[in-house]
Amino acid sequence: MTTQQHKGIHTFQTSFGTISAIKENSVIRAKSIRYARSQRFKKPELLEYLGNHEIPDKTPVCPQNISPLLDRLIQKTEVKQFVPDESPQFLTITRPEHFYDDEKLPVIVWIHGGSYEIGCGDLPTSDPSVWVKEQDIIVVSISYRLGLFGFLGGDEERPPNLGLYDIIAALQWIKKYICEFGGDPENITLFGQSSGGDAIAHLMISEGTDHLFRRAIIHSAPLGFRINRQKMSSEFFRKTDFLKGEPDPLKMVESYSDFLPSFRKYGLKTSMPFCTQYGHPPLCREEKALEKWQQNAGKYDVLIGSNKDETAFYVKTAQTGIYTYLPHRILNKIVRKTTESIYEKPAKTFAENLAAGGGNVYQFVIQSKLKNNYIGASHCVDLPLIFENKEAWQSAELLKDVPWEYIQENGQKLRALWAEFARTGVISEDSERPEILKLKKVKN
Repeated sequence: MTTQQHKGIHTFQTSFGTISAIKENSVIRAKSIRYARSQRFKKPELLEYLGNHEIPDKTPVCPQNISPLLDRLIQKTEVKQFVPDESPQFLTITRPEHFYDDEKLPVIVWIHGGSYEIGCGDLPTSDPSVWVKEQDIIVVSISYRLGLFGFLGGDEERPPNLGLYDIIAALQWIKKYICEFGGDPENITLFGQSSGGDAIAHLMISEGTDHLFRRAIIHSAPLGFRINRQKMSSEFFRKTDFLKGEPDPLKMVESYSDFLPSFRKYGLKTSMPFCTQYGHPPLCREEKALEKWQQNAGKYDVLIGSNKDETAFYVKTAQTGIYTYLPHRILNKIVRKTTESIYEKPAKTFAENLAAGGGNVYQFVIQSKLKNNYIGASHCVDLPLIFENKEAWQSAELLKDVPWEYIQENGQKLRALWAEFARTGVISEDSERPEILKLKKVKN
C-alpha cells in the first residue's frame, strides 16, 4: 500500500483498487467503499476488485422509512445527504493521519443499530474520529441490507438473514484488505449497539464466521426479543409477499408499515418486527442457540452490557398513548421492568452462559449520576460517549438535561477502556473507570 497526499485528499493504492479518502481533523476517512453487490433477495457477492473509488457526494443507505422517534431521540434526518440503494453494501474506514508504515493497528468494526430497519454505518452521530485519534485505532463502519430486504424471509425465493450475510461479506473484505490501510487483520473487534449488538451475538454462532474476528463489544442488545418470533415473522412474511415484485424499493418500505398494527398480539417484540431468524442459514435452530454460544465461548473475548434506563426515552417522553397519562412512579416501574426483561436479564444469561463455556467475558452497566436528568441513562446514551461529536448531538432530546462536559469527561475514559479491550481482550483493574460505569469480569 502507498499513500499520496494532496490538499486534504489521500489516495490508497491497494490490491482492491485506487481508493480516494478525505484527510481532516487528524484522521483519514475512506468513505463508502463498496465491498459487495446483491440482487433483491439474493446473497451478496463479494467484490474482488473495485478499480477507482472516488469520494461520494452522498451517503448510500438501504431504502427505509424515516423514524420521527429517532429524529427526536438523536438527530433530525437530513434526507438530502443520503441516496437510497437496494444494494447498500458499503463500508467506511477511519484511521489516524500519522502512524508508522510497519504498524498494524487494532481494528474495530462498527455495526449500527436501528431495529434491523433503519440507519446506516456512516452517520455524523457515529463519527469515530475522536476515538480514532485518541486511541490509535482503525474503525470500519459498515452498512448492510435492512427490513424487507435483509431481515424478513421464509422460503428460497425470499430467504431470511440476508443482512447477516452482508455483514459476513464485509468481515471477509476487512480480513483480506484492512492490512493495506494499516490495520491488523488478526486483531478485529466487532462493536455494535442495539440491533447491531444483537447481530454480533448471532455472528458468534453463524456458519462461515470462523477467524473473521477475535472480540465482541455488545451494547444494549435487545436479546429479550430474539426468542419465540417464528409465528410473528411468518405472518409478517405472508402479509408482505405481494411486495416482493414491486420495482420501486421506496414503495416497498412505504407499504409494509400498514401491516404492523396487526402484530400487537405478539407483545413487546412487535416494536422490533425485523430480526435474525433461527433455523435458516447461517443460524442454527433456536433451541440450539445457547448450546452453540457455549461451545464457541473460547473463540471470542466478549464485553457486553446495557444502560440502566434503556426504555426511559420511549416511555417517559411519549407524545401519544397511555404513557402520557401515567404518573411518574408508574412510568419508573415500567422502565425498570422492561429494561430488565428486554436487556439486562438476557445479557446476564448470555454472559454467564459464555463464562460457563470457558469464555473471557466482561459485563457492564452505564448509569446516570446527574440529579436533574429525567430520563437517566436511556437507550442510545452510550453513543455520544463513544462517538463524541458535539455538532451532531447538540439537538438530541436524549441529552436535553446532560451537560456536554459530562459527556466529554466520561466518554474519554470509556473510549480508553473499550480500546484497551479491543487491543488485548482484557481490562486492567488499574485502568481508570468513568463514574457512570459499573464493570465486572464474569466468572464461571
